Amino acid sequence: FSLKELHGIFPWLVESIFGSLDGIIVGWNLRCLQGRTNPTEYSVALDFLDPSGPMMKLVYKLQAEEYRYDFPVSYLPGPVKASIQEQVLPECSLYHNKVQFPSCGGLGLNLALNPFEYYMFYFAISLITQKNSPITHHVSPSNSAYFILVDTYLKCFLPTEGSVLPPPSSNPGGAIPSPTPRSPAVPFTSYGMHHTSLLKRHIAHQPSVNADPASQEIWRSETLLQIFVEMWLHHYSLEMYQKMQSPHVKLEVLHYRLSISSKHHGSPAQSSYQALHAYQESFKPTEEHVLVVRLLVKHLHAFSNSLKPEPLSPSAHSHTASPLEEFKRVVIPRFVQEKLYIFLQHCFGHWPLDASFRAVLEMWLSYLQPWRYAPEKLPQSTEPLPRSVSEKWAAFIQENLLMYTKLFVGFLNRALRTDLVSPKNALMVFRVAKVFAQPNLAEMILKGEQLFLEPELVIHHRQHRLFMTPTLGGSFFSSWPPAITDASFKVKSHVYSLEGQDFQYKQMFGTEVRNLVLKLAQLICQAQQTAKSISDHSVETMASQSFFSWFRFTPSEMNGSYTGNDLDEIGQDSIKKTDEYLEKALEYLCQIFKLNEAQLTQMMMKCGTAQDENGKKQLPDCLESEDGLILTPLGRYQIINGLRRFEVQYQGDTELQPIRSYENATLVRLLFRLSSLLNERFADQMEVLCSREDFVGRLCRYHLTNPHLVQKIRYSPVVKDRTSQNWGPRISLRFLASYRTLISLLMIYFIASWFYIGPVGCTFIILIGYFLYAIIMTFFSEGWKPHEH
Repeated sequence: FSLKELHGIFPWLVESIFGSLDGIIVGWNLRCLQGRTNPTEYSVALDFLDPSGPMMKLVYKLQAEEYRYDFPVSYLPGPVKASIQEQVLPECSLYHNKVQFPSCGGLGLNLALNPFEYYMFYFAISLITQKNSPITHHVSPSNSAYFILVDTYLKCFLPTEGSVLPPPSSNPGGAIPSPTPRSPAVPFTSYGMHHTSLLKRHIAHQPSVNADPASQEIWRSETLLQIFVEMWLHHYSLEMYQKMQSPHVKLEVLHYRLSISSKHHGSPAQSSYQALHAYQESFKPTEEHVLVVRLLVKHLHAFSNSLKPEPLSPSAHSHTASPLEEFKRVVIPRFVQEKLYIFLQHCFGHWPLDASFRAVLEMWLSYLQPWRYAPEKLPQSTEPLPRSVSEKWAAFIQENLLMYTKLFVGFLNRALRTDLVSPKNALMVFRVAKVFAQPNLAEMILKGEQLFLEPELVIHHRQHRLFMTPTLGGSFFSSWPPAITDASFKVKSHVYSLEGQDFQYKQMFGTEVRNLVLKLAQLICQAQQTAKSISDHSVETMASQSFFSWFRFTPSEMNGSYTGNDLDEIGQDSIKKTDEYLEKALEYLCQIFKLNEAQLTQMMMKCGTAQDENGKKQLPDCLESEDGLILTPLGRYQIINGLRRFEVQYQGDTELQPIRSYENATLVRLLFRLSSLLNERFADQMEVLCSREDFVGRLCRYHLTNPHLVQKIRYSPVVKDRTSQNWGPRISLRFLASYRTLISLLMIYFIASWFYIGPVGCTFIILIGYFLYAIIMTFFSEGWKPHEH
């Protein structure tokens, strides 16, 4: 094919691979393509899309001719789309000199992208758009072709060793030129001054372009990272997007809005209100999305930590540092920190309170521990002792203080609303506590908080954002201010740049957060007690469910109580794991916040006193009042999450309670009518017999009286006193409507038929046997004990 023909089919080919932007065309469905299920297609896709494969060769071939392809602005992340439609250019250089208004009669704004940018835009956004792909089998995101390609592209264009591999070129010895600037087709107001790429800044300071081949291709690394960050981490609310803008930018935007006229291409400019509220759909990242972002975070830590040690001579540094090395130095604070913080805040506030939050949690913990991805490795010892955090990471912790402190408070608020009896939720609390309990980490976080709380002397508030935006002078490095030695100023700049000038900081080691930790410790103790209760209850249930329990004629469920719990299904092993996780988490929290052992002992004793007399069931937390028990907010939380409950028991006439699932409805109604007729006919005679004080009276009371529901019954927390009703002696035949009773009788008749005993004889034997059983029970019963049906 000629270049002109390849230029025509390139957009179609990209859409055929990654799917259409509206999600209608699925394409190759790389997110569901796995080597275990489709080995042939999997290997072909990876080979074709490899950085040195045929697809990238086509991209570089078209790149050499400086072709441009239109990408609709309407499919960009909501805040970026709204700002561009309002004719306000985002700070990211990715969009500079690329926004094109359509010709007369066009449908909307487009970005004019070079082939490499166009390919990567589609590749990155396919993770967001292809959400409703048909899945016929279980797919592991980390084994999909898409996940493997992301890892491959990161290793190729952001290498931890060596330099970026040059692209294959059809011209021997030639190089693919970096994108040339294009004049904007429409005037835009920028959120920051126009800045060139890292490549152009470095070339301007190099005596010879060909002296450093990496300088010709560093733009690919920059472009790839910008696209990944913009597509995957830029889906937060417009309010947050506006808050992130610096004061001088807001002033520029205000002046622009006052002076703009509705004259572009004959169509009025979209109003500010309409543009900023055009993005109304809620962004809900998937678990796969979060896993891919975590892969990006881990690789960026490894990429940044592969930076060569700085030379002692500053002059030597300015002449020998390659553009890739300079890129490593600023890759996290310049490209990732701000947007990842907002992304994590969104997930912490909107993610469901279930075990799927583990993906977000691990991504957050990966960012908090850059030392895990440092090249130096300590020799493994026989005992897995916790590794102390080196002092060299103090600067990273201080410059990411909110990542550690505010998000930790956000996690505490989530943990206080989750069911810690669940092993998966207990594991998440354990993981966070274990990470923050690493030796020397809590001390460095506390040092960062102290630096932030130092009084300001000469720092102007309006400078915070400016110093955290190193791109205002034209490039990533050319306008960097002199090295800032004031650590306090660095921390304040970080906090104010992310949260604004009026942010009220909540200290992680302050009184308010410490109270939250104490509440969490209390919930951990309660969850341990609840897990123990469930374990004991499960053991008793398994012991009581023997074969002979099928032959009981009076099911225990007839008293109306419900003793089951959804957590009974987690099993003994899971309960043991829960207890281990919670015990270690509590230990780590004590280490981090220096909790007093006396407080914890008192707290655990308080949890123990909430149990009832048999030491197994726990009531929800409530207060005594004149009207009875009143639930506290903690008690409501316990009931909602299934940690504790009141035993609900039927308090009315047992003959009139609702028909159960194990009962035959027709038999219940027929036997109720028969029992009612017998009770009306023989009421006086039964009363006389039960009033006798001899053996006959005791035998009649054992059979004909209703149980008093006064003993060991928890009433509604609304009513303090409730008088139990005694319905008097009566006959109840409802137990014969139970399927278990009927099956037991059928089995007895069937077994009797083997011994040639007919139905009448078998019935007579059953009655004689039951009568003897009743006589024995009457003899051994001490005092007057009602019989429960």
